[in-house]
Amino acid sequence: MRLSRSLSITSLSGLPLWEEESLPVQDLLLFEVSWEVTNKVGGIYTVIQTKAKITVDEWGENYIMMGPYYEHNFKTQVEKCEPPNQAIKAAMDSLNNNGCQVHFGRWLIEGSPYVILFDIGAAAWNLDRWKGDLWNACSIGLPYHDREANDSLIFGSLVAWFFKELTDQLQDKPNVIAHFHEWQAGTGLVLSRSRKIPLATVFTTHATLLGRYLCAGNADFYNNLDKFNIDQEAGERQIYHRYCLERAAVHCAHVFTTVSQITAVEANHMLHRQPDVVTPNGLNVRKFSAMHEFQNLHSMNKAKIQEFVRGHFYGHLDFNLEKTLFFFIAGRYEFSNKGADLFLESLSRLNYLLRVHKSDVTVVVFFIMPAKTNNFNVESLKGQAVRKQLWDTAQSVKEKFGKRLYESLLRGEIPDMSKILDRDDFTIMKRAIYATQRHTFPPVTTHNMLDDSTDPILSNIRRIGLFNGRNDRVKIVFHPEFLSSTSPLLPMDYEEFVRGCHLGVFPSYYEPWGYTPGECTVMGIPSVTTNLSGFGCFMEEHVSDPSEYGIYIVDRRFRSADESCNQLTQFLFSFCQQSRRQRIIQRNRTERLSDLLDWRYLGRFYMHARHLALSRSFPGKFKMDHLNLAPTQGFRYPRPASVPPSPSASLHSTPHHSDEEDDDTYDEEEEAEKDRQNIKAPFTLGAEPEGKSKQLLENGN
Repeated sequence: MRLSRSLSITSLSGLPLWEEESLPVQDLLLFEVSWEVTNKVGGIYTVIQTKAKITVDEWGENYIMMGPYYEHNFKTQVEKCEPPNQAIKAAMDSLNNNGCQVHFGRWLIEGSPYVILFDIGAAAWNLDRWKGDLWNACSIGLPYHDREANDSLIFGSLVAWFFKELTDQLQDKPNVIAHFHEWQAGTGLVLSRSRKIPLATVFTTHATLLGRYLCAGNADFYNNLDKFNIDQEAGERQIYHRYCLERAAVHCAHVFTTVSQITAVEANHMLHRQPDVVTPNGLNVRKFSAMHEFQNLHSMNKAKIQEFVRGHFYGHLDFNLEKTLFFFIAGRYEFSNKGADLFLESLSRLNYLLRVHKSDVTVVVFFIMPAKTNNFNVESLKGQAVRKQLWDTAQSVKEKFGKRLYESLLRGEIPDMSKILDRDDFTIMKRAIYATQRHTFPPVTTHNMLDDSTDPILSNIRRIGLFNGRNDRVKIVFHPEFLSSTSPLLPMDYEEFVRGCHLGVFPSYYEPWGYTPGECTVMGIPSVTTNLSGFGCFMEEHVSDPSEYGIYIVDRRFRSADESCNQLTQFLFSFCQQSRRQRIIQRNRTERLSDLLDWRYLGRFYMHARHLALSRSFPGKFKMDHLNLAPTQGFRYPRPASVPPSPSASLHSTPHHSDEEDDDTYDEEEEAEKDRQNIKAPFTLGAEPEGKSKQLLENGN
């Protein structure tokens, strides 16, 4: 049967309407299988959690997630209930009656999707038998010592068993779509296909296994994609069996997807299959009713960071906090993959430029990367205690001063300022000033590091000599722990901290997508990314001039490391030269791009993948006209209307070059409306622009 017409998915501001034909969801069941359903391990958890609402809105009770059962997670995140579908209940009962434990409930996140969770430990007694089944199905053997691979086999075998029972119950209606994420869930796909279970299958890789390992080993990955001996590299790293599971899942799936164009190039070489669809990662974007509320939040949270800086740099606070910019990098502690090496080198060069140009701007850079520590260091805690003591002293003197001033004015006298404060007051203030004396530099890290001498960030700080000296215009604070609102040092959660900063810097070498710059964009904070991250590639494709919108993209693919470092340094130096008004305008533009990252738009790529899977698995029932995909288009943001159409590269990212210029030339609402009218749709969903796919692969070589 033909796929029925979509009812409506509303256009975002200026985005083209979704005209892809929709699925008859009442006649289908959609299962999404991932190791991270109710079980946070990494970024995939964010993907499936944030995507749940728009999928539930489309599929209702016909959408079910599947994952591993952990008692603590189930008690805190899931509300137990009975399956609404009798076929699902019968399939679960069949597994439970055969010595397995399967749990059903609603995941307590936005959208409240149904979840089926399989108890891995309760089914472990089947492991040896299932290893034999896997070997017979695809000749892949798993070593006994790899706990993660063995758990994935148990999970996959339970999933395949469930699907066999379910499809036997359903017969031919409704049809089932199963979407598997990553190699841990891929075993279920391989077993389901080898047993010829009637499913439409989709497999998504968020990053190839071998790609992560090679980049972590400092290999020149992208310049040697076609030169790696894949089997040998996987064998040397003792992950050959995992690689085989991943590759088998990729080739068994009806539709193979990745999260970005750069990962598509990688997957083509590592897994030997070109992805059918690129499914970018999105976020649930919440717009404020007041247009500039996010600017107010920036101001409020910046004040909290300034309070921390006052304490951390006590005794060396000889810079103007109103002319101080806050940069940050955050994420897993992967020194090279996350680009911390490039960032530190560029900070050294930025410090030199700011000093040579006698700039009055100071940059405080935060590294938020969890590492092994044993506690806060004493000097950091002392700094916050000194700041609080100074504040209390100032408040007590202010109260006495105010009371005496008030009494003097009541008597009708102009107070004698030399007498309004007595000797004790001056003594208290002198003691407070003496307490702020410091004969050492402010610490570059807030915690006691267990591997201080070998830590990559600290070793590079020693190499470049950025020790928070008085003459340094770039100061560094390494916070080797995730942020928490209960911290005695920096009592802010991550969202508050990001909103309070001026620029997020993420010059990653290996980043299949990159949620951190995406979160910055949604909050209206400019960011630096690279053309080796999925986010950077996505923005290059969708935005005509990303830097004008506060998305600075460093070229790490076609430039040497030194050239990339110089480019990043120039981006940072240009940002430091902006006036306060220019930064406000840029934040407005950055926040305007948040629609690009909304699941209401990006969810359509997943819809397309499901359509394609059904048309390939059940061609007699579901047909798809591959020649008529033109209405399903992406879009491209133009240059902001107020930016002069000059081909020359300007250091400034806004139409203003000083605070004194005429402020009437920029109107946020007018510019946003013009941009919405000028949005272009240059590409078709599911197809690359002519010649581009070929060019990408050639570049990857």
